[in-house]
Amino acid sequence: MVDALVFFIAAGVCLTGALGVILARNPVHSALMLVMTLFGIAVQFVAQEAHFLAAVQVIVYAGAIVVLFLFVIMLLGVDRAQDLELSILPGQRWAALVFGAGSLLVLGSLIVVVGEPVTGAKAVGGSASTAENVRLLARSLFSDHVYAFELTSLLLVIAVIGAVVLARKPSQSEPPLVEERGEN
Repeated sequence: MVDALVFFIAAGVCLTGALGVILARNPVHSALMLVMTLFGIAVQFVAQEAHFLAAVQVIVYAGAIVVLFLFVIMLLGVDRAQDLELSILPGQRWAALVFGAGSLLVLGSLIVVVGEPVTGAKAVGGSASTAENVRLLARSLFSDHVYAFELTSLLLVIAVIGAVVLARKPSQSEPPLVEERGEN
């Protein structure tokens, strides 16, 4: 009962976030909705007892990837109001509709054709010990590659600071950083 409740709440969070990504007019709001979707997926992983995948989901995707999306949004300045009607190609909406309908048709046909993919047969490659695999991955990541891991986090922090500095607009009271030289 509790498992079903957690599933439906997390699925609702995922769907709400996914719709927010598509329907939000502000790209920053869209990126925040993506974070909401990724956290809902992390809760689904925890419900399936895949705690490592949930941690990776939050750290890598919600932490690093969405931060990179926000860098691009800030650096390109796409969060400003623009007239989007000017950039539409002729037939773009119809092509997107045909592509989306075709994708749904292919997905539906694959679901029908595959039918029952789980056979219940024993694996021919041997048993997969998830506890041992996670232990080996953690040992490798936090002993052999700990400096590369920490260097990556440091570079991401520096990139965040750089993006904020580059995207910041000077106020009216601040003098310009580069003085213009007059021609002699």
